[in-house]
Amino acid sequence: MTSTDTPQGLARFNTLDESAARAALLEACASTAWAGQLLAARPYATPEDLYAASDAAMADLTAADLAEAMTAHPPIGRPQPGDPESTREQAGMSAASAALRAEMLELNLAYQERFGHVFLICATGLTGEQMRDAVRERIGNPPEKERETVRTELAKINRIRLARLVAED
Repeated sequence: MTSTDTPQGLARFNTLDESAARAALLEACASTAWAGQLLAARPYATPEDLYAASDAAMADLTAADLAEAMTAHPPIGRPQPGDPESTREQAGMSAASAALRAEMLELNLAYQERFGHVFLICATGLTGEQMRDAVRERIGNPPEKERETVRTELAKINRIRLARLVAED
């Protein structure tokens, strides 16, 4: 594919200076290792190439890299104030009852105590009940299995965020 065939939003990302591209990637995922791998592989011919590079970088992340990536994710049911992205991603909790919100708070705290980090799920398109059921199910996971589940969920979130990053103007 020639550069003239590259979608406009992706071409814009490909031509950002390194610091601007790094900042944009770190908005999508707070892992510096992940962002570094994606920067090193620029330019991308297609969005699918970018997503594949993201998935490969996610597979390479260490436990410490995953922990760094999770620092930017607020608990489910408590989106970051003033952050439209976290509010949009957690929209399924917006209509949740007070009882469900209270239950999610309890579950989030229990999960965080067990694993040492926030409960991470690709919440886009999920209802509050689906998120609650997922944390209930996953809280019993062994730490190694949960780390891999988090890696998978983070990869999904990153793909959604990268799609927004390279969307056509």
